Amino acid sequence: MLARLPASLRLVGEEALRKRRREWVRRPRPSRPVPGPSDPASGVGDQSTFEDLVERALAAIPEPFAALLERVAIVIDDEPTRQQLRENGLRPDDTLYGLYEGVPLVEYAADWSPVANKITLFRLPLEEDFPDPDELADEVTRTVVHELAHHLGIDDRRLHELGWE
Repeated sequence: MLARLPASLRLVGEEALRKRRREWVRRPRPSRPVPGPSDPASGVGDQSTFEDLVERALAAIPEPFAALLERVAIVIDDEPTRQQLRENGLRPDDTLYGLYEGVPLVEYAADWSPVANKITLFRLPLEEDFPDPDELADEVTRTVVHELAHHLGIDDRRLHELGWE
């Protein structure tokens, strides 16, 4: 699992992370087998290949925006938990590609918050919906940018207006 979290930003507690949540979602999730590393014809890589895609997406973010991610944990999980889906008003058959948890920078005293900002990318839903490696790379980048935008205080409506939804 990829995780970048400065020592000064250790998690204070799950309830603190619930202060602000944003999601990148597609509905509904079809019930079909998830392609994985054991299926070479799927074009889907293993965990380390997915981490490479995330690293490339992060490296492509220009300054000054890249610097704003220095205090954000970037985490890869296979799938969202039932609790994450429920807390974001999603059904168990919904798909979640990414999730921002934390306090957006535009909120008053965001830099004083004891809450560690966190962006989680969900590998299996992304790989399932984007089996082509090039499309997967594009969607990982799109999801990283989407979640970074929430960290900057940009909501889904504005992202849609900007063509990122």
